[in-house]
Amino acid sequence: MSKKFLPIYPHNYHITLICYAFWLLMFFYLFKGNRDCFSIDTKNAQIIRGPKEAQFGYTVQQHEALGQKWLLVGAPFEKTGENQTGDVYRCPLESRTNAKCSRLNLVFSKIRHNVFSVCVLCAVLFQACGPLWSYECGSSLYSTGICSRVDSSFNFTRSIAPAFQRCETYMDIVIVLDGSNSIYPWFEVQDFLINILKKFSIGPGQIQVGVVQYGERVVHEFQLDDYHTVDEVVSAAQYIIQRGGEETRTALGINVARSQAFKRGGRPDARKVMIVITDGESHDSPDLQKAVEESERDNITLYGIAVLGYYNRRGINPEAFLREIKLIATDPEEHFFNVTDESALKDIVDALGERIFSLEGTNQNGTGFGLQMSQAGFSSHIVEDGVLVGAVGAYDWNGAVLKETQNGKVIPPKSAYLKEFPDELKNHGAYLGYIVSSIVSAYYGQLYLAGAPRFNHTGKVIIFTLTNSGNLTILHSLIGEQIGSYYGSELAPLDQDEDGVTDLLLVAAPMFFSKGWERGKVYIYRLSQQGHFELEGFLEPSAEALNSRFGSAMSSLPDLNGDGYRELVVGAPLENDHRGAIYLFYSQHNAVDISPGLQYFGRSVHGVMDINGDGLIDLSVGALGAAVLLWSRSVVRLHIAVDFEPSKINVFNKDCVRGGKEVTCMAAKVCVTVTARTAVAEPQEVGILCSIPTILELGFISRSLYLCIFSQLLGLTGGLMKGGTAPEPCWMLLKDKHF
Repeated sequence: MSKKFLPIYPHNYHITLICYAFWLLMFFYLFKGNRDCFSIDTKNAQIIRGPKEAQFGYTVQQHEALGQKWLLVGAPFEKTGENQTGDVYRCPLESRTNAKCSRLNLVFSKIRHNVFSVCVLCAVLFQACGPLWSYECGSSLYSTGICSRVDSSFNFTRSIAPAFQRCETYMDIVIVLDGSNSIYPWFEVQDFLINILKKFSIGPGQIQVGVVQYGERVVHEFQLDDYHTVDEVVSAAQYIIQRGGEETRTALGINVARSQAFKRGGRPDARKVMIVITDGESHDSPDLQKAVEESERDNITLYGIAVLGYYNRRGINPEAFLREIKLIATDPEEHFFNVTDESALKDIVDALGERIFSLEGTNQNGTGFGLQMSQAGFSSHIVEDGVLVGAVGAYDWNGAVLKETQNGKVIPPKSAYLKEFPDELKNHGAYLGYIVSSIVSAYYGQLYLAGAPRFNHTGKVIIFTLTNSGNLTILHSLIGEQIGSYYGSELAPLDQDEDGVTDLLLVAAPMFFSKGWERGKVYIYRLSQQGHFELEGFLEPSAEALNSRFGSAMSSLPDLNGDGYRELVVGAPLENDHRGAIYLFYSQHNAVDISPGLQYFGRSVHGVMDINGDGLIDLSVGALGAAVLLWSRSVVRLHIAVDFEPSKINVFNKDCVRGGKEVTCMAAKVCVTVTARTAVAEPQEVGILCSIPTILELGFISRSLYLCIFSQLLGLTGGLMKGGTAPEPCWMLLKDKHF
C-alpha cells in the first residue's frame, strides 16, 4: 500500500491545488515522460441534501433496482412513528442535477428500531439493519436488533433477528380458584385475584390468563385467549362470583385445567403455569397424586396456595392440608405458599409475582444479561452461506458475532470467547461485533473478522472461523496500542491485485491521539502465506490535520487510475473544523474543493458502481444531512517527444525572412502518444496550431512554443478526462518557427 494520498475537502481555499497546475509545473522541468493525474472530478460533484436532524448521510450505498441506479442513504434518527426512529432514503441517479429522494418507510413490527446500517446483498436486494429494534418483556425492554432484506420493489422480504428470544413472560397461566362454601369472605379472594393479575404482563407475545373455579363442579370463568390486556382481564375478574359447593374437589379442578383450560386458546410453545388456591383438604384426594403427575408430564409448573382461614377459625390442625398443598407444588420450597386467612392473600402478591417471573433478561442467578440487549445488526457482512451480524450488547456488552443462514441462526456460546475476552475484563464492555468482515487466506481459506474497540480500553480485532453448528475458533488476535483510540472500530480487507486472496488488512483507530490532537491512525497488516498478520506500516492524515477522526470510515474501491491495483478511501469526518475530508490512497498529495457548508464529510464511503454510464466506478460519500457523488474521470498516460529539423541550430544561417528581417528557421515535430489506463469514450481527433511571433534571445527555444503546445494539450487531456481520447499516436507538426 503506497502511503501517497490525496485528501478531498469539502471547502478550503487555502490548501486547494489544481491538478493541472501541478502538471504545468512538471511540464516545464520534465518535458518528456509519463505523468499521472487525479482521477476524481470534484468540480462537478453532485450533493444530495437531506434532513440533518435525521442524520441523513450516516451510511451510503450504491444500488441498482427497478431498472435504474439509486443511492441508498441511511437516516437513523428519522422519525417513523411513536417511539420509532430510523429509515432509508432512496435517491434516483438518472440525473446529475437534483435527485429527489424518498423514504422507504421501513417500519418494523416492534417498539423501535433505528436503521443504522445498510448492506447491499446484490444488484436487486439489500439489507437494512436496526440494532435498537426492541420489544417489551414484562417490565423490561429488550434491544435485540433486527435486519431485513428489501427486494427490488423496495419491500421487506425476509427479516432476521438472530438474537431474538421469547420473553420469560411468554406464558399461559391458568388460575384454579376454590369457590366452595368454606371460602369466606369471597371479596378477599377476588381482591387477591385482581392484584395478582395486575402484576402480569398480559399481551401478545407475553402472558395469557385463564381462570377456572371449582367446588363440586368446575366452571371456566374465562379462557386464555379471551382478553389481551391487563385492563380487560381485571375488568372480567371483577364480575367473577363465588360458585359455592359442599365439597372441595381439587383433583377435578386440576384435571380440568390441565386437559381443557390450557387447550382453550393456549399456545403450544408457551410456558405453562397453574396456580391452585384452596382453603381445605380435597374430597377427591385419592386422585390428587395422579392429577399432579399428569400435569407435570404436560410440562405444567404448579404453584399451591393454602388459605388457613377455615382451619384457624375452627381451631383445626392444618398439617394434613399443608402436606397436600406441598404435594401439588412443583417445588415444595419455591412454589408453595400459605396464609393465615383470606385477607392475608394480599401479602403474598409480590412474592408470588417475583417467583413466577425472575428478573427478565438475566441468567438464573440474576447476575448478567445474555442476548437480551444484543443490538444485533450494529454491523453486518454478507458471506457465502449467510449473513454475519455484530451484536455489541451481547453477554453484558462484551459483544458477540452471530450468523444467520438458510438453515437458521448460529449463536456461539459465551464460552467460545472467554480465552480472548476473560470474565475479569467483562466490565470494560469490549463491544465485540462493532464491525464484522471477512478475508480469504491462501492458508486457511475464508476467515471471519470482528472488531472490539473497547477491549481492555485499547481495542482488539479477532480472526476466527465459525461453523454452522456454532463452533467458533479464534485463530489470531490483533491488539491496539493506545487507550481510547477505538482500535478495531473499522476494518478494510484489501485484495490489491484482485486475485481472490486478501493481501492487506487495514485496522482503523480513529481516536488515536498524536501531536496533541485526536487525529486518527490506520494500521496496515500484510497477510502472509502462512496465514499470519504482520504489521507493515501506518496511514495517517495530513500534517495539518487536527481532530480528524481519520479512519472513521474505510472502503476498498476498484481500480480507479488504471494501474491494476485496487484503491483505498479513508474518511476523516471531523477534519477541517468538522467539515470533513476523505483520503484516496493512490496518488500525489493534493487537495481539491468540493462545496462550502458540508459537515462530517467522510462519515461513510462506498464505491462499487458506474453511476453515470461512462464505464468508471464512481464514489459516494456521506456527510451530515447530505450525500455526495464524486464522478471518476478517465486516466490517460501521455508520452511526449519533440524532434527538431535541423537538429542543431546555426544562428549564422539566416534562411528565412520575417518582417523584413533575415532570421534562422527550424521545423519542430511533436509526437504525443496517448494511452488510456481506464475506460474512455469514442476516439476524437485533435489538432494543434501554434503561431509564435515573439523572438527571444538567440540560443534558446521560444518558451512561447512550449506554452502554446501545452495549453492545447491541457485542452486535449481535459477532454480525455471527460470521456474523450486521441488517436494513438497523435502527430503534430510545427513548422517554420523562428528564433
